[in-house]
Amino acid sequence: MSFWNPSSPFSIFNIFTLLGGLALFLYGMKIMSQGLEKLAGGKLESLLKKMTSNPLKSMALGAGITIAIQSSSAMTVMLVGLVNSGIMSLGQTVGVIMGSNIGTTLTAWITSLAGIDGGNFFMTLLKPSSFSPLVALIGILLIMAAKSDKKRSVGSIGIGFAILMFGMGFMSDAMAALPGVPGFSDVLTAFNNPLLGVLVGAVFTGVIQSSAASVAVLQGLAGTGQISFAMAFPIIMGQNIGTTVTAAISSIGVNKSAKRVAVVHAAFNIIGTVLFLIAYGIVYLVVPELPLFSKAIDEFGIAISHTVFNVATTLILLPCSKLLVLIAEKLVKDTKGKEETAEEVCFLDKRLFATPSIAVSECNARTAEMAKIAEEAITHARAYLKHPTESERNLILAYEDKLDKYEDALSRYLVALSARALSDRDSRETAKLLHSVGNLERIGDHAVNILKVADEIADKKLAFSPAADRELAVLDRATRDILSLTVDTFCRTDAVAAGKVEPLEQVIDHLIAEIRSRHISRLQKGNCTVEMGFILADLLTNYERVSDHCSNLAVAVIEAVSQSDTAGAHAYLQEVKNSYDFNEVYEHYMTEYAL
Repeated sequence: MSFWNPSSPFSIFNIFTLLGGLALFLYGMKIMSQGLEKLAGGKLESLLKKMTSNPLKSMALGAGITIAIQSSSAMTVMLVGLVNSGIMSLGQTVGVIMGSNIGTTLTAWITSLAGIDGGNFFMTLLKPSSFSPLVALIGILLIMAAKSDKKRSVGSIGIGFAILMFGMGFMSDAMAALPGVPGFSDVLTAFNNPLLGVLVGAVFTGVIQSSAASVAVLQGLAGTGQISFAMAFPIIMGQNIGTTVTAAISSIGVNKSAKRVAVVHAAFNIIGTVLFLIAYGIVYLVVPELPLFSKAIDEFGIAISHTVFNVATTLILLPCSKLLVLIAEKLVKDTKGKEETAEEVCFLDKRLFATPSIAVSECNARTAEMAKIAEEAITHARAYLKHPTESERNLILAYEDKLDKYEDALSRYLVALSARALSDRDSRETAKLLHSVGNLERIGDHAVNILKVADEIADKKLAFSPAADRELAVLDRATRDILSLTVDTFCRTDAVAAGKVEPLEQVIDHLIAEIRSRHISRLQKGNCTVEMGFILADLLTNYERVSDHCSNLAVAVIEAVSQSDTAGAHAYLQEVKNSYDFNEVYEHYMTEYAL
């Protein structure tokens, strides 16, 4: 029999089929993972926000998110990104990592369905090869015909599942001929050495960077009936070590805390493997003829063994969470003489692109921080206008510099993120944030402009008239309130509260027009100077621009919530100005901020 002869029991074409099946499995896994992640959407973020120091809750969270995105590797890479960004601490990740190892066992149970063997209709229907074509048909119909993003995501999950199972079928078919290959049994005998099994499992999983695919290949091999428990279990242990390679690669170029996440992941799996190897060796020495060792293992047996190993390892090491953190800290030591500044971990990590909904939600959180900084900048600029001090000046300039950095980093990040496959909700949120960061940065610029106006007044030893002071106090109060309302609205994504921003912006426009008119009247009566008129005009322009940016931010919030297009901003403003609610709120503000 020739390896190159197509009629041989196992030829080069079987290898082609095996590799093609592996490729389909990995691709189907990716498609299904993306669909599940889109379907989960912001729920992943809300789960993360419930993170506590309680290891059990963290473990449940890790298992839940891994089941949702169907990838423990993606989960760990996401944790590296979150720690690198300063969003999470190392201690919070330990329970999540343990839980993700349990969550990843679901894939093995799904692929084990390929091993179902039964003569009746219902048992045959449970075989993926029987229902996968139907799942694929439903999936493609949803993708092509559904208008809802959720339904299209469900369609993607169906297509991904079907591709994954077809890949599994190809791998099983390719390996079905292996028992007829001369010397195959001799090769398998070598795997009775548990250390070799661990090594092979670790290397193979590390190369393809998917423990799910590695387990699926092992299940396909188990379908030949030639794999015993004694051969399979060490390979399963090695697969858990190999899956840590992805996190190790993702930790290149990150801060020490993020590197420690990869170390915790590796330490957890290595310690678990060592403990089980010791227990396995003791049992083998005491009862070498135990029937379990020599018994052939099938696809379900692989799934059971995979689950038992991961659950037992987690239960054993869960009380030792602090020990894993200590090991990571010992292996990745603090660099003496080089402290990481807040700026180095200030902005989001591109590793979060693996789970776009998390990346979008964290961008939202950072933009909310930016909004609060902008509000603080204007607050201190208003204080500087009344009582200029060097400390206030330095604070305003620092705020403006920070806003510039936030705007630059967030804009770049959001543009890169928008190129990813996002759900409709995440696309709207990304558009809102891209529209908002520029407005927030400009508010910081106006704070600096107000500072310059204050400097000019102080340098020239000028002063507003008592009447102008009273009018500016009312305008200042209105500007303070619209900024506070806008920031609160933006941080909570409250469309109802956002609807109150535009009436107040119109009142501020009216106040500014009235103050300008009164200034001209005082100028004509000789109660004010032309020079003070220029200063007043600069100040009013900056107040007006701040309120305009507040209006833009409120519109962005409303459009994100109402699922409308940003291009319709002018149409929205025109529509809202003609509504009864607008006029009622407008009249209320006119009374409250009367000159």
